[in-house]
Amino acid sequence: MTRPTPWRSPLRLGRYPDWSQQPSTWQAAKPRLIADAYERAAARPTGNWYVLGASRHLPPGRTWGRTVVGEEIVAWRTPDGHVVAGPGACPHLGAPLCQSPAVGEELICHWHGLRLGPEGGPGWSPLPAHDDGVLVWVRLPVPGSESGWPKPAVPARPSPSAAIEAVTTLIGRCEPEDVIANRLDPWHGAWFHPYAFAHLTVLEEPGPENGDRFLVQVSYRLSTRAAVPVLAEFTAPGPRTIVMRILEGEGTGSVVETHATPLTTPSATSPRTAVVEAVIATSHRTGFAAARAAAPLLRPLMRRAAARLWRDDLAYAERRWHLRSRGRFPGKA
Repeated sequence: MTRPTPWRSPLRLGRYPDWSQQPSTWQAAKPRLIADAYERAAARPTGNWYVLGASRHLPPGRTWGRTVVGEEIVAWRTPDGHVVAGPGACPHLGAPLCQSPAVGEELICHWHGLRLGPEGGPGWSPLPAHDDGVLVWVRLPVPGSESGWPKPAVPARPSPSAAIEAVTTLIGRCEPEDVIANRLDPWHGAWFHPYAFAHLTVLEEPGPENGDRFLVQVSYRLSTRAAVPVLAEFTAPGPRTIVMRILEGEGTGSVVETHATPLTTPSATSPRTAVVEAVIATSHRTGFAAARAAAPLLRPLMRRAAARLWRDDLAYAERRWHLRSRGRFPGKA
């Protein structure tokens, strides 16, 4: 007869060194290694798909707008759950369609009543859109770029029936490169976010022999003495996406997807990028079913934790862009 696995607390109590006494990581965080890892990610295709935002934030009957690569985009959801997306300016006289109501399957322009539907309308054609259950994507036709894919390449995730998802969006004055490069530098974690991480050790660096990933041992801090240790991997499947996956420890199988959506054109003198981060948490513990039942209460806490980290990391990314745009960043030193 198989005995049940005894319950073990995920917490580890210990004395963590003061911030100034922890081992320095600047020698390991080689600028060239980070730059090379980003260049390999930048060379990977995307099919021209961009993340708009959270699926949960686009209920039926609501219209929603965002500028992507300098193009106004409007999106709405039909009563049967289908997402429609297309140009955000009315083809008649340029009204902002994101301010117009969705009635049934149609969006009705609030300036003159022009009706637009899933099949289009006078002078207006929809863009390919995809809802993966967590995020909404749109595909843009960018002249001279790679050919479009029928669907975006969505990273592998835990089963929705065994996970809690929360999506956080922040906007920074930088380019997607600066957002992704920030996450390709795991060495800054315990120094720049001491309230969140401790005992961070990079076990593997990107390279052909390990699937171009970082392997990181880190403890997520819950208090001055309590933390949850995990083994995690970071990969960059494309130029605008970083995926963190927990391989061992509490929450094994959980995924954090960070997507960087450029709001401005590549030639913009003051670029802006939306960081859309999806946390898909899961656990093999029997008590996780109760956590899933409390998901409406947990999602705001998950979003708050992600936003706190990204407020710091966007300052990091903005500083990186500021120096890079002036030719002063040591990216390949």
